[in-house]
Amino acid sequence: MTTHICNKFTRRAFLGSALSGLAISAAAPALALTDAKAKALVDALVGEINRVIAKGGSLPGMIRDFEKIFTRYADVNIIAQSTLGPDVRRASPAQLRAYTEAFRGYIARKYGKRFQEFVGGKIEVNSVRQVKTWHEVISTAYLRGEAPFEVKFLVSDRSGKDLFFDMVIEGISMRLSERTEIGAMLDQRRGDIDALIADLKRAG
Repeated sequence: MTTHICNKFTRRAFLGSALSGLAISAAAPALALTDAKAKALVDALVGEINRVIAKGGSLPGMIRDFEKIFTRYADVNIIAQSTLGPDVRRASPAQLRAYTEAFRGYIARKYGKRFQEFVGGKIEVNSVRQVKTWHEVISTAYLRGEAPFEVKFLVSDRSGKDLFFDMVIEGISMRLSERTEIGAMLDQRRGDIDALIADLKRAG
């Protein structure tokens, strides 16, 4: 990912994760996901984001708020494991758990710190449609000093709960962008997953 694309995504991806489900649920699957249920999830997510934006406050407080939102509404396990790419197959269960927790904090810091730039803006949910096995909820972000832009939330019940597993901001996928970034970080550490985990705890 070029610096331009990374900066563009980070600038506009304050709504996060990133950013949700904690672990994949072992409970029986919920009723099949519908357009209405997918929209209800994103309506609630967007409502919380708009409240954080309107409230403002300190940067540490906004990061904490973002992590709570990401944890409540995003399928963190699916997103985290997807960003690890093919290397997920060689990670031990303990490494996967540690990586997921490190990734959660990394996303919260990386995107949560952008909240201060968007005080005075808002997000509006517009429409929803089914795409293959998931639902795409289309919204519009209105930020001060910028033209409105489209944000798509991809929602699935794969984990047994209705959660979003990706955001696509003006055609740029959060999940795929982070996969590229995490892959580069892992390459720099010569494939050492433990080193990646340690560095993710400090990154963002």
